[in-house]
Amino acid sequence: MLNIKTEYHFKKIDPITKGWSSDKKYYVEAETGERLLLRTADASEYESKKSEFEAMKRLAESGIPMSKPLEFGVCEDDQVYTLFTWCEGDDAAEVLPMLSDTVQYELGLKAGRYLREIHSTQAPPDHEKWETKFNRKVDKKIQQYHDCPVKIDAGDLILEYIEANRHLLVGRPQTFHHGDYHVGNMVISETGELSVIDFNRHDFGDPWEEFNRIAFSASVSPYFATGQLDGYFSGRPPEAFFRLMGFYISSNMLSSIPWAMMFGEEEVATMKKQAKEVLGWFDGMKNPVPTWYLEDFYKGVKR
Repeated sequence: MLNIKTEYHFKKIDPITKGWSSDKKYYVEAETGERLLLRTADASEYESKKSEFEAMKRLAESGIPMSKPLEFGVCEDDQVYTLFTWCEGDDAAEVLPMLSDTVQYELGLKAGRYLREIHSTQAPPDHEKWETKFNRKVDKKIQQYHDCPVKIDAGDLILEYIEANRHLLVGRPQTFHHGDYHVGNMVISETGELSVIDFNRHDFGDPWEEFNRIAFSASVSPYFATGQLDGYFSGRPPEAFFRLMGFYISSNMLSSIPWAMMFGEEEVATMKKQAKEVLGWFDGMKNPVPTWYLEDFYKGVKR
């Protein structure tokens, strides 16, 4: 850590072990009293980390509460590093259940508005067509699921829904993505401010695909998840959105089981439980509007 060429002088460096990222993460305190986030990665990731740094610089200028990028460079030990401001707060997934329903919803509204701002950057014009790109991804997910010895209860309903709705991918726009947008990548401060963290999985794609992780948020707080949709769309989402959201969540569920197999029985059990929950939300994939979407809740809340 001392091999980083930076103007900051670190007096405290604590490893952060939470999360699934391959990056090494550290909580850092500078001698000036500033609290910072340091991320390091293998030098082979130089270009992708540089792209991430530049994308986050642009986003930070929009005013979204987030870890703001400060420095990017190469360490002497063949690593690349990025230095960010530290977002004050605790894991949103842990804080939300302790708040009132209305406050949970209002924080969801903010999350939706922040996401809409994240999606304001269009993908490069030469980007591969979305239907081609995502159908290839879906084919791979289906094959991995078939090859996996563990299956989702009533998984055939998910497979049928995916096949029946592939046509929804045609002509979809593409924008910048956070890449893993859910309450596990958000923090809430003591003053109630919501901040977004961990953009390291950013990419470009259909902006509505970004809701494929909302299942994690809905499990924690239906009020927050409802608010996120209402904040993003400034009201009730269109029916076309719900059908596509179901498609993206379904395809995510298929790949979650083979992924969980790499981490042991506990993760497999967690993903199977979530798949069962998802099938319940969508009434066996017969209703595109999930049961956690509290349609009338926003009418009594100032937006």
